[in-house]
Amino acid sequence: MTKSFFHLLSAAIAMAALLGTGCGPSNNSASGDGATQTAGGSGKKLMIALMPKSKGNAYFVSCKQGAERAAKELGVDLVFDGPTNPDPAKQNEIIENWITLGVDAIAAACENRDGISTALRKAQAKGIKVITYDSDAQPDARSFFVNQATPEGIGYTLMDEAGRLVGPSGEFAIITASLTAANMNEWQKHIEARRKEKFPNLKMVALRPCDDLKDKAQAEATTLLGAYPNLNLIMAICSPAVPGSAEAVKQAGKAGKVKVIGLGLPSENRRYVKDGVTDSVILWKTEDLGYLAVHAAKGLADGTLKPGAKSYQAGALGQFEIVGDHLLLGKPFIFNKDNIDQFNF
Repeated sequence: MTKSFFHLLSAAIAMAALLGTGCGPSNNSASGDGATQTAGGSGKKLMIALMPKSKGNAYFVSCKQGAERAAKELGVDLVFDGPTNPDPAKQNEIIENWITLGVDAIAAACENRDGISTALRKAQAKGIKVITYDSDAQPDARSFFVNQATPEGIGYTLMDEAGRLVGPSGEFAIITASLTAANMNEWQKHIEARRKEKFPNLKMVALRPCDDLKDKAQAEATTLLGAYPNLNLIMAICSPAVPGSAEAVKQAGKAGKVKVIGLGLPSENRRYVKDGVTDSVILWKTEDLGYLAVHAAKGLADGTLKPGAKSYQAGALGQFEIVGDHLLLGKPFIFNKDNIDQFNF
């Protein structure tokens, strides 16, 4: 470590005062070649702040693991904090704290696209580099969006799976995290476009929010099962909603009759997939998403990633394509009974 004791002490005091019991910088991080990453050659170690939509969500816990791996490789300090449950106002409050703290870069998963953009613009005005990941802000509020997959790819994959399982006609319902989540609203547009194009006789009968909570998703799914006796499939498009929906179907004794698919972690859905309650889980490598978000934030902060770039080399993960201002992680992957035991996240 080349950072002085006084830098460490002042950072620790500031973090304790502003973030309370939230996660602070990982001061034992070191870059692969032993060099300390600095901002503007000042000798001050870069501090990258990573914000989830909700820090208790297993999806974002998995992202954090990848982010910590990137921070260790790059020799940067990582700050991880967010609301306990999805809360746009709390996200703004934390960003204000990070502005006061003087972090070098922020990577944010945005619960409310418009609501968070004002705070992110303020951070940019203070010289803090901003990227988004998982769910975007307004384009002028950040430099790049680390996109886990294109909205079209996600929406089409979900709808194709629904059509494969239900057939040419039937009823399905969607359980989402919130009605304001920008990424999920985009996915729904492409789900509907694909439905009209390929499955016009499949009818979406309901859209219900679960606030990113498994228990609420289970309650919503139970209500749907009662309200729509001809329901063929529940499509859960946030990670807690997939096991929540599966548990509701299982307890209602409708496994096999009402299909469950969605976007979720293999580890949270393995037993439901193997028991035949959930047919398929669609996602991407969440640890890689966290890794790429922190790597790109560091690249912006030290100038190795610049607006207009067509690709970015992200350490151990290799090179990624940039389309416009979207840094693309990859295509969705379908986890099912045949392959889900191969994955441990």
